[in-house]
Amino acid sequence: MKRNIFWIMLVIGVLVVAGCTATAPTQAPPAAPTEAPAAAPTEAPAPEPTEPPAAEPVTIQVFYPVAVDAPIADILKGYIDAFQADNPNIMVEPVFSGGYGDVKTAIQTTIDGGGQPPALAVMLATDLYDQINADNIVPLDDYIAGMDDGQAYLDDFFPAFLANSRYDGKLWSLPFQRSAVVMYYNADLFKEKGLDPPDSWQALAEAGQAMVEKEGDQVSRWGIEWPSGWPYWLFQPLAIGAGQNIIGDSDVEVYFDDPKVIEAVQFYIDLSHVYGAMPEGVQAVWGQAPSDLASGQTAMIVHSTGSLTGLLDQADFEVGVMAVPGKEKGTYATVPGGGNLYIFKGAPQEQQDAAWKFVEFLTQPEYAADFSINTGYIASRQSAYDTDAMKAYTAKVPQALATRDVLQYAGAEFSVQNLGEVRNIFHDYLQKAYNGEMTPEEAMAAAQADAEAALADFK
Repeated sequence: MKRNIFWIMLVIGVLVVAGCTATAPTQAPPAAPTEAPAAAPTEAPAPEPTEPPAAEPVTIQVFYPVAVDAPIADILKGYIDAFQADNPNIMVEPVFSGGYGDVKTAIQTTIDGGGQPPALAVMLATDLYDQINADNIVPLDDYIAGMDDGQAYLDDFFPAFLANSRYDGKLWSLPFQRSAVVMYYNADLFKEKGLDPPDSWQALAEAGQAMVEKEGDQVSRWGIEWPSGWPYWLFQPLAIGAGQNIIGDSDVEVYFDDPKVIEAVQFYIDLSHVYGAMPEGVQAVWGQAPSDLASGQTAMIVHSTGSLTGLLDQADFEVGVMAVPGKEKGTYATVPGGGNLYIFKGAPQEQQDAAWKFVEFLTQPEYAADFSINTGYIASRQSAYDTDAMKAYTAKVPQALATRDVLQYAGAEFSVQNLGEVRNIFHDYLQKAYNGEMTPEEAMAAAQADAEAALADFK
């Protein structure tokens, strides 16, 4: 007990000494303030604002096809510079390939080899099913949901362009480099001949026939060129114009052997064999056709809206633009085409997020308008046509409005499961019919049978 009292007293002594030491300053205290100090705040003051932490740097690759009649590479590089000025933490590296097929092959080769795909790519809208089945891409719904105006943003895209963007209740890509099939014609020549632009198959055939010029047995000007080296896309408006698209509403339906589709094949053949309005057989003149029209070697071509700017630069006559005439008088048809923006699953999440920022940037109405003005592609968003730049441009180039307006006649582009094989089947037999190796009925019956077999595992 005495021991405990000793320790208690010792502690008290230490505390007293410490208290005395604390009250003895080693230097004079500061002068008293001239004003009374402010009352103590009842709660802690707000911290001084500070700069937000800098975003982590991230680099993304964008694979892009450039085998089109426009200075795509230079245009995209300009957009990248503007984007990086607004987003200095994101470095965008463009990787340019020849065409859509080259981009798709390059990416798949990388993935199959165990490499990392790009964060973003522009590929055909019709590549959707193949990319989903390969588990290559991510849906964009969460990104859209995170926007302040996500639904309004989606609603602003032309419906015909969004048709190939959705599957299984999800949105997988967004339209960017989009086009449609149109017929270009030499409007001055039509006026000279006293002809109106054709409004039916019969009028098209007769106008094409009237436009042909010969020097002896040699044709110096065709009435029409209808490229068929890659035939399905430019053939589809004929089928739609006959009353039956080559695909149905599901992703496993094709109607190659429908009588109306067969009738469309026959009309294509008749344009050369009956009317002599265009060259016989398969026409592998895709890249040449616009310059043939501009130079006077043909009076009409069926081609992509993406060729508008180049054609206008080359032609010294008024270029007419219209949808492809349908079978019946006063009917027209077209089909959309071109590329969409896809984000790839194999890229790290921070790259996917950065890619989405670039997608949002590229699809702004101002950039959609600028891209259309500089390439001839149709602006993917409707509000792009309300921008001052587009209004000024279309006042000078009304053909740009004509390319937009053909979308009212658009049917769905050829896109089904196992697209590569089914498309090759259709191409093969369609070209056999064009070359006279099979009748249209035989060719389309064989195409239907082979396509059904190729689609069997997906039904």
